[in-house]
Amino acid sequence: MASQAVSDRIWTVPNLLSMLRLVGVPLFLWLVLVPEADWWALLVLAFAGLSDWLDGKIARAWNQTSRLGMVLDPLADRLYIFAALLGLVVRGIVPWWLMAILVLRDALILGALPILRYFGYGPLPVNFAGKAATLCLLYAFPLLFLAGYATLVGDVARIIGWAFALWGTALYWWAGLLYAVQGLRLIARTRRDDRADHPGARQVPADSDATRGPETDRTDPATPATADGSSAAAAERPGAPGRDQGHSGP
Repeated sequence: MASQAVSDRIWTVPNLLSMLRLVGVPLFLWLVLVPEADWWALLVLAFAGLSDWLDGKIARAWNQTSRLGMVLDPLADRLYIFAALLGLVVRGIVPWWLMAILVLRDALILGALPILRYFGYGPLPVNFAGKAATLCLLYAFPLLFLAGYATLVGDVARIIGWAFALWGTALYWWAGLLYAVQGLRLIARTRRDDRADHPGARQVPADSDATRGPETDRTDPATPATADGSSAAAAERPGAPGRDQGHSGP
């Protein structure tokens, strides 16, 4: 991904596949809740998993990586996770606390986006732990649907499905912790670089006589400022990787 150019194109093959996956979310939820046509719902889920793998392959092979695709791809994954969880909870196959744990993690990640934006960063790129967690959960949900049938296949599916669900939940939160650490490091680096761009601004004790002198802690008014209040030098600094680069979310 780092070696490929990220474009602003919209109508690409990977983006079309991601859009089809998004259209499949309400269809999947309807199949699960209204007619309870589990096998058809599992086919929709299988298509979602196949298209998720395929659009990534096509984007890398045809150099069609785009900013829109980096948003649509993880968004579709999270919507399928939410839809499958909602269907499982409503039908009494899994307890509500599993859904609450996973939704809470996503809520915390979404709540951090305005903070990152304030410091000039977009959503963080999906890490390997997040991809592994999503894969485990998307394996778990079809098996848990099969676990609702009182057969030997259902019993085996229940064991394997819960193993994937618990492991995927743990990885999901571990990925969230990695996002938090990465975000804090980026913010700390930005603040450190901004202080380095203003070496004349220094902190002094409130009771010091220096607070009444000419070297008070303030930004040089000759330095132009950007819209978010940081100096123009900091905004144009090439050494701040990932700022305003449109990375996709976790």
